[in-house]
Amino acid sequence: MAPDQNGTERNSADEDAFRPESTGSAKNDPSSGEAESQTATLSLREQLEAARAERDANYNLYLRAQAELQNYRKRVQKEADDLRLYQSLPLGRDLLPALDNLHRALAAAEATKNIDQLLEGIRMVAKQIEAALSRHQIVPIEATGKPFDPNYHQAIQHMPSDEHPPMTVMHEVERGFTLQDRVVRPASVIVAQAPAEKGGGDSPDSSKSAPAAKGK
Repeated sequence: MAPDQNGTERNSADEDAFRPESTGSAKNDPSSGEAESQTATLSLREQLEAARAERDANYNLYLRAQAELQNYRKRVQKEADDLRLYQSLPLGRDLLPALDNLHRALAAAEATKNIDQLLEGIRMVAKQIEAALSRHQIVPIEATGKPFDPNYHQAIQHMPSDEHPPMTVMHEVERGFTLQDRVVRPASVIVAQAPAEKGGGDSPDSSKSAPAAKGK
């Protein structure tokens, strides 16, 4: 025991009982750990809510993108259907005036009985139709006097000829046309062949048709 200022002796055990708790004892306080646990739980909950909100926003964007894509597909399909249904509309508009002129020529010929006037009207209509086709890149195939080409010509007959080299188109029976790099229809033609030699065997049948042209 040690004496105090008044000379009173105090027990050291009693002095220890009145000393304040050390700093380390505060860390072991149950209430402090519970507060930290609640703070951590609140932080995780906030993160979860934020993740859910982001998920919902992204899902809404996905649904909107899907709807826009579906609308785009429907619009493109409708445009393709319209193009297929009405693709001949420009050609029809260009050909109708020629048809009108043909009817006028026929009506005039019936009224006047003038064949020359009818022929002139028909020639005019033919030129008008050719011009309309040309505006749509449908152009005639050159045939007469050209070497026979099975890609563009269809030989319907072979004829011996001294004036034309063999396999040359002598005459065009029906005109052919192309559209860009495709054949609309080949030209029907008569093709020259070498004449039969005098005193030789039977001459080839000039009326025999040749194989059809190869279409593109």
